[in-house]
Amino acid sequence: MLKTLTRLRHTRLRDLLSGLMVSLVLFGCTYLRKPPSPIPVNEIPAPQQSPLRALVIVLPGKSDDLDDLADSGIAQAVQRAWPQADVLLAGATLRYYGDGRLAQRLHDEIVVPARAHGYREIWLTGASMGGMGTLLYERQYPHEVTGLVLYAPFMGAPSLVRRIADAGGPAAWDPGPVPERVDGDNYQTEMWRVVKSWQDPKEAARIWLSCGDRDRFIEAARTLAPLLPPDHFIEEPGGHDWDVWDAGAEKVFARIAALPR
Repeated sequence: MLKTLTRLRHTRLRDLLSGLMVSLVLFGCTYLRKPPSPIPVNEIPAPQQSPLRALVIVLPGKSDDLDDLADSGIAQAVQRAWPQADVLLAGATLRYYGDGRLAQRLHDEIVVPARAHGYREIWLTGASMGGMGTLLYERQYPHEVTGLVLYAPFMGAPSLVRRIADAGGPAAWDPGPVPERVDGDNYQTEMWRVVKSWQDPKEAARIWLSCGDRDRFIEAARTLAPLLPPDHFIEEPGGHDWDVWDAGAEKVFARIAALPR
């Protein structure tokens, strides 16, 4: 009994600290230096040119910067599967979330110029924190990109994930009224509100998900996966790292490249 109570206390404390830390970082911190403007990028041209003009934007995880993204192998994984796609690595690090304007800056500095540059397809992707950023962008600018690819996205505190699962999944779960603005108290719920919209098969068809079977975010991935077409969720062996996400990305983008257009 004592061990059980101790585990429960540790679980609740971990959930509290997880939600508090991210809330402070994203919406409450003033100690983070102002992020550079514009968002730094690294563009990797497609190995094979195509009139389709497709672009894959990659957002980093919490501990990554632009150099880490370049070293991760994600661009090469995408282009092995889809050699006609350009890849743009976006250095939207933790500071951009603390700035509170991540979605707006992604839109103004990267997505809109890409459209003006003639890209017919734009895929927004992100790992861990970057997956969260991808969802926050979709919430603020729905359907502005062709689709989303999420690698083990951070989806909020485990207690929230369990609450949604216990309600019968995102489709049955009630997120409550839409708030006037996203803040540290509601951003986790708002990410799941986006997920709930994937009950519509047309919405779900735009979404792809990959996660390691030993990833700390696997329960969240398995909770949202039933809303997606069966072949849109890839569960790779492994944990929370780029080797796993690279393997998932290669499979995901092979399927995306094969889509009829």
